[in-house]
Amino acid sequence: MDKKLLDILVCPVTKGPLIYDKDNAELVAVAARLAYPIRDGIPVMLEDEARTLSEDEAEAWRKKRA
Repeated sequence: MDKKLLDILVCPVTKGPLIYDKDNAELVAVAARLAYPIRDGIPVMLEDEARTLSEDEAEAWRKKRA
């Protein structure tokens, strides 16, 4: 994921920051509890395409960011 692109992308729901999850090819929006897929190197920033994070996943990401 290009660092410059990651710096300008925000969650379309909360307008908050995104975290790049390389292992799962996703951009994680902790506040919205959503993970947006990255397909063929292109982030799919549609709420309908996002995976909902469990509370445990969201909490784990919060701890990683702290």
